[in-house]
Amino acid sequence: MAIDGIGGKSFGPISGVKKTQKPQKTQATGTAQTADKVQFSSVLQEAQRTKGTDSAASAERAAKVETLKQQIAEGSYQPDLQKVAASLLRFLVEER
Repeated sequence: MAIDGIGGKSFGPISGVKKTQKPQKTQATGTAQTADKVQFSSVLQEAQRTKGTDSAASAERAAKVETLKQQIAEGSYQPDLQKVAASLLRFLVEER
């Protein structure tokens, strides 16, 4: 069987469905069966650990932002003008 595509082009013959063999069941006659195990790579394990620390960092950041919002609302926020100027100059130089 061939499938016609756009513009009269066909995709070629489609073969039948291939069946895979089912694993044979073993009878438990006193032999211990091992359970399936899954091991994730170290990269995935590290990603999982950092995901847990992200939530702690997010909570800490949210608290800091809330504190800054309160200071701005009260008029008591005093930014470090040296850091602001350095950041502004760096931004202007990179834009050119």
